[in-house]
Amino acid sequence: MRYPEGGGLTAERRAFREGIRLQAGGRFAAGEKTAVIAKDLRVSVRSVERWRRAWREGGLEALRSAGPANSPVVTDAQFAVLEEELGKGPAAHGFEDERWTLARVQTVIRQQFRLSLSVATVWRLLKRHGWSWQAPARRALERDEHAVELWKKEVWPRVKASRRPMVAGSSSRTRPGSP
Repeated sequence: MRYPEGGGLTAERRAFREGIRLQAGGRFAAGEKTAVIAKDLRVSVRSVERWRRAWREGGLEALRSAGPANSPVVTDAQFAVLEEELGKGPAAHGFEDERWTLARVQTVIRQQFRLSLSVATVWRLLKRHGWSWQAPARRALERDEHAVELWKKEVWPRVKASRRPMVAGSSSRTRPGSP
């Protein structure tokens, strides 16, 4: 299931699901069997079992929605600090060159806020705040133009060339000459 931009379920969908869980909670109190509840509410038996365990431990409150599961882990105040740190450049954080990568941003977040985020989460965080990948403004000083031209002339044509020539009358690359 794909969720709308911003991730997670809509508030209406969360409320609907919470209502189903609360109905199940009422039926737990009445002593109804798990399979009957699952069938009537059109949910899996496993879900009802999970809800029943939560209900036993915390009552109806345990069945209420806890809000969106993907709320931002990094607050706006923390992100402002992160932007300051990123503005200092990678060298200020001990990296050898002046390239920010997602893994490096992930490291800075871990060091600054003691948060462990996945690279994908770091990407979504940066994207949500208007950051995007950037191409370098100028060519790298280490770039060897002669080697690049040589590669374009000699290596690329060989790489680009088709592995098997097409034979007239064949629509298949695996059966040359077949009609």
